[in-house]
Amino acid sequence: MSTQKKKILTGTIKRHPDGFGFFIPEDKEHPDVYIPRNSMEGVMTNDKVTVEVYPEKGGERFRGEVIRVVQRGTKTFVGRFYRLNDRLGILRDEGKGWGQDLKIKIEDSMNAKDKELVAAEVISYPEDGKSFTGKVTSVIGNALDPLTDIKRVILSSGIPQDFSAETLEQAKHYKEVPDEKDYKGRKDLREMSLITIDGATAKDFDDAVYVETNPEGFLLYVAIADVSHYVQVGSPIDRDAYERGTSVYFPNFVVPMLPEVLSNGLCSLNPHVPRLCMVAEMQFDFTGEMTRSDFYEAVMESKARVTYGEAQEVIDGNGAEKFDHVKDGILRLADLAKILMAKRFKEGSLDLEIPETELVIDGAGVPIDIQRSERLFAHRLIEEMMLAANVAVAKFLHGKTVPALYRIHEPPNEMAIRTLEKYMATFGGKTKLGQGKLQKRLTKALEEFENRPEAQILNILTLRSMSQAKYSPNNVGHFGLGFEYYAHFTSPIRRYPDLIIHRLLKTQVVKSNQYRLISEDDLASAGTILSAAEQRSTKAERQVQSIKKARFMEKFLGQEFDGMISSVAKFGIFVLLREYDIDGLVRLDDLGHDKWEFDEENLRLTARRSGMSFNIGDSIRIQVAAADPELGQINFVKAGMEINDEMDEDIDDETGDKKSPAARSAEKYLNRLRKKEEPKEWQGEERRRGNDRRSNDRRSSPNEKSYSLKEDRQGRKDQKSRRHEERGPKPAQREERNPNQKSRFFGDKRSEQKGQEEKVQKAQKAFQFRPEGEERSKGPDENLLRMILGPSEFRKTQGQDSEDKPKLSKKLQFAEQSKIRDNDEYSEKNSDSLKDRKPNRKDAKKRGETSNDRGGVRKTRVSQGRGKGKTR
Repeated sequence: MSTQKKKILTGTIKRHPDGFGFFIPEDKEHPDVYIPRNSMEGVMTNDKVTVEVYPEKGGERFRGEVIRVVQRGTKTFVGRFYRLNDRLGILRDEGKGWGQDLKIKIEDSMNAKDKELVAAEVISYPEDGKSFTGKVTSVIGNALDPLTDIKRVILSSGIPQDFSAETLEQAKHYKEVPDEKDYKGRKDLREMSLITIDGATAKDFDDAVYVETNPEGFLLYVAIADVSHYVQVGSPIDRDAYERGTSVYFPNFVVPMLPEVLSNGLCSLNPHVPRLCMVAEMQFDFTGEMTRSDFYEAVMESKARVTYGEAQEVIDGNGAEKFDHVKDGILRLADLAKILMAKRFKEGSLDLEIPETELVIDGAGVPIDIQRSERLFAHRLIEEMMLAANVAVAKFLHGKTVPALYRIHEPPNEMAIRTLEKYMATFGGKTKLGQGKLQKRLTKALEEFENRPEAQILNILTLRSMSQAKYSPNNVGHFGLGFEYYAHFTSPIRRYPDLIIHRLLKTQVVKSNQYRLISEDDLASAGTILSAAEQRSTKAERQVQSIKKARFMEKFLGQEFDGMISSVAKFGIFVLLREYDIDGLVRLDDLGHDKWEFDEENLRLTARRSGMSFNIGDSIRIQVAAADPELGQINFVKAGMEINDEMDEDIDDETGDKKSPAARSAEKYLNRLRKKEEPKEWQGEERRRGNDRRSNDRRSSPNEKSYSLKEDRQGRKDQKSRRHEERGPKPAQREERNPNQKSRFFGDKRSEQKGQEEKVQKAQKAFQFRPEGEERSKGPDENLLRMILGPSEFRKTQGQDSEDKPKLSKKLQFAEQSKIRDNDEYSEKNSDSLKDRKPNRKDAKKRGETSNDRGGVRKTRVSQGRGKGKTR
């Protein structure tokens, strides 16, 4: 591929919050193209652009430079209006999808007040020397709360949102900088060129790094914020932090584990200010082997706050001048990271590339883009440094025979591996998993599918076959990473287990009676509680992603998109869109007028009469049929299908004009929502799984609205159980339509007919555009209100009664009532906490009770914090 010459391509750009971009060519056969930061000036997400593309040296990836913007993807922007002075105001680029703030003259603001929500259209884009300016077209006011969706999920998930009065009182006593007396007994590293590398939207910087070379190899310093110095055991802040267990990251919003004065202040390693830290100093030889380590308290001062995109530019040789003073340090970090990565993979660490979703949300809480979050080498660089520090601390505590809270990941059970091997063989794999070290065999097997459509799904199937990583004092190692000793040490601002490790480490390296060892019983209890808190936060993050994706797709009802089949099930196929990181279900009835047979062994649907089949990786064109933000589900149909012939009415009753294909389509499908019953396979299997959709982490996933294989990372039951649950009556045996059934797609049974009529009216109006010259409304746009608030909240703003409608959707009610529990009967065989106990199989109420809390995302990731990469 490296022999190919430069070429000019046209397509769509996706702007990453860190400033770089990815280009999706119109040529479906061409891979996506990385666009560096310096070529993204003035380019916004979803713009249509022309790019000069060339292959990267020594790799399979492509790089490009934007030549010109062909067509702008966004013309109207929504956000909060901030008055800067008497002449100028701005709409802030909160989602980082525009590249800069939108400037609005006060005379063009329609007298919007400070921090009011407004809609604005662009006057000039940032090109040809022009600035990014616009004018307000609608003042939405304060009727909308941008956090409506997030607040619903927080409440239903039981996540503590408000700190106690005692905690707030204690937080008032902290200062902005440490006291000089705090420096006593600490090593002074303020002259060392430590830097932080995080995401562009990160505000809490809990780790800084620096490496230097010496005759022995590389000497690495990993400095971590000294949270344990400020958060004393048993204090109000400590009690609140333990209850939360972790910070929870949502788009443009975070529920922090610690009060902001600590999380974004004293405990955040902000540049050019002194900060207290715990340091892991590690010496590596030139093969990546750690030869010695040392741990101590210190005081430091970060020399630069670098984003992943900026670090990547330095590594590529295009870094900005402002980083010249730390450029050599970044390059040395890159050299060490390559050595550590090579050593880790050689020894059997799995490298599962599971894409995660990046939501670009404006100031009104409305998603403006859903994109696949791409991982750069800069992400891997920081991951390797954090992994090294976590391993070093775990080895140190084990060597001192100190009871500790390890991050463990048990090996998969034999049956799951046999099933995975069968899937790989079906897709053409030749590697046998039962020979030699399992991690190495898995890596070799996955390499066979590199750059093939099946690669992504097999990565997900591999992850799904594994157990859930968790916290435990019983160290059984970390299977996915291939480490014998592993603990979480590097993120005490946002993970309570890391705070525990800091305190245990200080019992050994600090001459003070302030810190005490923790009993194994207390550590076991903490492991169970904190693992459950982690799963709770992951579930909530996925749920918000699911809701936002469905809200995003509402505006595309009836429109067609190209996609790829990401999963095949008994009740239909799941299609991942090429343009957006979203997938949805195409039901069997919407695939064509034929009888379909599901081949579970080969994951294929085959038509009996025509012989047509649908396989994972097949390209398909779909049409958006329905999107329900309350349930977080999306449904597609196969493009070009005539669903209901007797409804073929092409004339609009009001205007007398011929309806557009999209309008006809939306009307057909939404009318069908009210008339057809949802098949039981979809109700039983799909609704059940839809509650546990998997993205911040950080790095992205296909859609979480309707169930996709990525959501299987939340944990699925074994295949036998799944087949049993999928079993339902044949079409001929289905019950008669319930008149109170809301939707055949989503199966949300409600008696309110009014809500259905509003849905239909919304679809009918969705494609009727404003006539030219019509005077713009100064009040909130009803369609915009309905899109942001959802049907129930919208009726409240109109003074209509909504008491007869549930305040939370069924999905959210279920999430509120459910408890995190084991979802795999094999977990009881493998769990370190259940090896000596037999579950009660006679008592149905006790049958599912276990104590190892594995009911969350199945993953080998060490964390999912915002901006921290997969293993931070």
